[in-house]
Amino acid sequence: MDRRCLEECPQLGIMDELQFLNLQHNLIAAIQHLSHLQQLVFLNLYDNHISEMSGIETLGCLRILMLGKNRIHKICCLESLYKLNILDLHDNQICMIENVSHLSELRVLNLAGNSISSVANLQGLDCLSELNLRHNCISVVTEVDRLPCLQRLFLSCNNITSFDQLACLGQSRSLSELTLDENPVALETWYKQAVLRCVLHLRQLDMKRITDEDRRMAGVQARKEEEKKRESHKQTIHKEKRRLAIRNAAQQWEGVRACLELPPTNGAKDDVSPENSPTHSPAQTNGLSQEPSPDEPRRVSPGSGPERPSGGMESRFRANSRANSPREPKLVDTGSGSVQSLSLSDSHLAELDGDTLRLFGLGALEALERGWGVQTAGAVCVITFRYINFDAIVPTLPRIRVKFPNLSHLIFLDTNISRLPQLAALAQVRRLDQLTIHPEGNPVVSLALWRSFVIYRLHHFNLQRINGQEVTMNDVIAAERVFGSLGHIAATETPRCRLLLLLEESRKRQLQFLLDGRGRRAGLSPEERRDNGKLLGEGLSRALFNYPSRDSAESPEVTFVLERTVQSSEHAAFMEQYLQELVQRASDTNLKGEALHKLWPSMFAEMVRDCVLEMRDRAAFRQVSLAKLSETK
Repeated sequence: MDRRCLEECPQLGIMDELQFLNLQHNLIAAIQHLSHLQQLVFLNLYDNHISEMSGIETLGCLRILMLGKNRIHKICCLESLYKLNILDLHDNQICMIENVSHLSELRVLNLAGNSISSVANLQGLDCLSELNLRHNCISVVTEVDRLPCLQRLFLSCNNITSFDQLACLGQSRSLSELTLDENPVALETWYKQAVLRCVLHLRQLDMKRITDEDRRMAGVQARKEEEKKRESHKQTIHKEKRRLAIRNAAQQWEGVRACLELPPTNGAKDDVSPENSPTHSPAQTNGLSQEPSPDEPRRVSPGSGPERPSGGMESRFRANSRANSPREPKLVDTGSGSVQSLSLSDSHLAELDGDTLRLFGLGALEALERGWGVQTAGAVCVITFRYINFDAIVPTLPRIRVKFPNLSHLIFLDTNISRLPQLAALAQVRRLDQLTIHPEGNPVVSLALWRSFVIYRLHHFNLQRINGQEVTMNDVIAAERVFGSLGHIAATETPRCRLLLLLEESRKRQLQFLLDGRGRRAGLSPEERRDNGKLLGEGLSRALFNYPSRDSAESPEVTFVLERTVQSSEHAAFMEQYLQELVQRASDTNLKGEALHKLWPSMFAEMVRDCVLEMRDRAAFRQVSLAKLSETK
């Protein structure tokens, strides 16, 4: 009875045993007059105007129900259709899969061409072998793995954008055919290999047979993805260790600052990210790297002060931060480039990023003592120090001079450079084109003449930039005017024995050379004269501005000078205390005099009154006085 332009179902009262009924391509708006057809097995109402599924509740023997291309909004009225094998509801207006979980014998479910957004409520369909969900709005697929007999799943022309939305397909062991074409995920480069890696038993994908080559490529891609995940996990762990090491180095530096009782600078406890710290980013503002971010540990900036921790304290911190890392650096890819982690522990970090060597924490200085290849050491052009006391860096400068011949830029952050003589220690390196001393944690930058002193003392380096600012000829002339005369007077007026104490060991030959007539002594070979001439690079006047390292501090001459200095300091402290006591005593005497001046009138009146009262009875007073005199005898 198809294509009859029927507007309602015909009344078939005399056909109670009817099993097949075809009413497709009509104008039927409601399912009516079919409740008595208890033997009906096949019902085809395709391409009608039906908006509701009511009217089929009593058809308990129905096995095939065709309701495609209608106007149905909701799946319902299937409670008694337990024997249903095929349910076709394609090209309707259904928005949700529901009320089908009791159809345990259902084998084919066609819901293509609807408005379904998610695959759900499929529990109980234990015999379902084919599920058609083409041309819907599906973005997430779930519960498919709960269909034990599902073999064919059609998901073409939906809104699936990633393989994560298809994760449940990997749990299905029966799925053999799958279509995902016309989805955003199908545009991925390794789309086929990713699907085959997820669904191992698949035989057809997008109506194409899966070949052995496809499976081999999927295996290769799977191994690559696994390696990528392991590497990503490894990088994540390394980044976290790096972050903790920098944070602990900052906290340890704060402890050193507290031991030295140094006043904190502004912003001493500011949270910034180690990856975006000024030592990590090449961006600069006014010649200084400044790039704050929310993930870096607390920044600790020490204040000024010439003192430095004792050797025991530094050795203790160094021992606590020693790492058990291998001798050869380990390559770690951070995503922005190749970074070699040279030394990493709970409280220090040493890493090499291209031509930049970064050292965080006191223990990181151990990286300078390890074995370096000639090519690796020659590539280092920039060294950054952070959370390390400058006095601990000074002994390493001669080793830096030898190990890194192409070093041209030094950066100091939170290193407690507080005095001009400390800057003189930088003369021990081989070469220096740029110098950056960050104001944070380096009080010397607040001094007006610090830049002129650097230009004068490191004149032999011919510095190009200091804190990002170019060094001009006017700067050199101004520095010479300020410190040149002072250096000349010190070099000419200081006795020879005192000069030997002020100069380092390497400069004592220079002094002897100068005092012997600038190399014009008889008996010197040309080679000796050339060697002595090399020692004149800086000039004696500049060399007198010296900052002794720990090694020079151990010599007998410097030890004697230090002892005399300590004695002078003790004498000055004693005098200061003595003067304070005198001032305090004078202040107390003055306060007592003022109090007596205020109380004297009342005291005098009381004394006069007492005398008058005692002498009122002269006889009695005479006897008392004689008795006192006799007692005293």
